[in-house]
Amino acid sequence: MSLLAKLYGWVTAFRNYLYDIGVFEVHDLRALTISVGNITAGGTGKTPLVAHIASLLADSGHLVCILTRGYGRKDESQRVVVSGRESVLADASDGGDEPVELAEKLIGKAVVVADADRVAAAEWAVRKFGITAFVLDDGFQHRKVRRDVDIVCIDATDPLGGGDMLPSGRLREASSGLRRADVLVITRSEQAEDTSALASQLAGLAPDAKLYVSRTQLTGFRTLDRSQLEPGPEGPIFAFCGIANPQSFERSLTSNGLTIAGSRHFADHHHYSPAEIIELQTAAKASGATALVTTGKDAVKLRGMEFSIPCYVAEIALEIEDPRSFRNLLDRHR
Repeated sequence: MSLLAKLYGWVTAFRNYLYDIGVFEVHDLRALTISVGNITAGGTGKTPLVAHIASLLADSGHLVCILTRGYGRKDESQRVVVSGRESVLADASDGGDEPVELAEKLIGKAVVVADADRVAAAEWAVRKFGITAFVLDDGFQHRKVRRDVDIVCIDATDPLGGGDMLPSGRLREASSGLRRADVLVITRSEQAEDTSALASQLAGLAPDAKLYVSRTQLTGFRTLDRSQLEPGPEGPIFAFCGIANPQSFERSLTSNGLTIAGSRHFADHHHYSPAEIIELQTAAKASGATALVTTGKDAVKLRGMEFSIPCYVAEIALEIEDPRSFRNLLDRHR
């Protein structure tokens, strides 16, 4: 482990200690608060879980608000109402790609607010919308907010990010921090041969946490404006994305019978230029692909772009192996 990684570990451990002994203040949002987060940096399948939980809370009668920082947006210091109860109000540039993706999935079910100060945003949302339940997106290290349920996503394909702290590995804090979690959700179990050894390891790290296993399912394809469901591409495809775990996206496509003729990966939260779209289409045609396929997170940044070959958005959803128990867990805090 590098000196920088050791220093990062010491800083995060000391910060957690100050919260543990009450030096740093923790704020109550005056509503049911569910935190969904990671212990590792990068994609762990958190966004589909956030959408799933928000939908369950809405179905139980809650007025739901997702609170998110909105990484990659134009001005992260600005509060942006990404969606009200019935419509999306911001684009990816102002609201952030993941918040806009969540807003589109949850029209009529959740308000989405992007703000670095989630305490102030929550107080405002309660006054403005009468919110009764908050979902903290990427909230595990955001200890400034009291939460009723602390949920951590564990990626079955890379559970602890190599075991080292940032920047040597992908751990945001020591794995012992999982003891704070109330619930651990193993994500992308369909991409792992077996999760039993991981489950045993997690039981040792967080013996009091409830453990669930989930699958990410490809549910279909939509056009870029998400206006209509499509039967999907025929023939080989060219996959592209700007997400933290592009390999997982491609495994999902191939496991559902698609043939990937070529692919291109961009940095997480990448904003596309018209020149890059032309390059992608040129590469796709050269590879023999008949269509482009991308993610919902990328699609919100491609609106208005011109494509000479079809470009599809892969729609995904999360499925919990014990859905009744998971729903009951949330309902107990109503």
